[in-house]
Amino acid sequence: MSRTEAIALIGRYYAAFNAGDAAGMLECVAEDVEHRVNEGGIRRGRAKFAEFCSHMGVSYREELKDMVIFASDDGARGAAEFVVHGAYLQTDPGLPEARGQRYILPAGGFFDIRDGKIARVTTFYNLNDWIAQVSA
Repeated sequence: MSRTEAIALIGRYYAAFNAGDAAGMLECVAEDVEHRVNEGGIRRGRAKFAEFCSHMGVSYREELKDMVIFASDDGARGAAEFVVHGAYLQTDPGLPEARGQRYILPAGGFFDIRDGKIARVTTFYNLNDWIAQVSA
């Protein structure tokens, strides 16, 4: 995969995210995708990734803005930096109570790409910043 193709793949993945299109996101990931969530565990496989997408769609409404996508020359690795504009809709266990609070949070994602699909996605953001925003 070329650098340009990798950037396009990551772009499709995040366009599907912004559209609330979990099926579109799943089309971008490998069957054995490894999903590493900020300050959380590792989910392995498309089924676990689908469960995560379903949960996120109920608990949060988010739009990623100011997206910048990067990729290695060989298209095997990529990254994206963006700003999350969100609303916290349903309380997640162990986190503050949800009351529709809005938040704006810088974040990023890192990717391994194999055979034209995302094989690993790692997401990073400042959890303490998010907690402070939804607790205010």
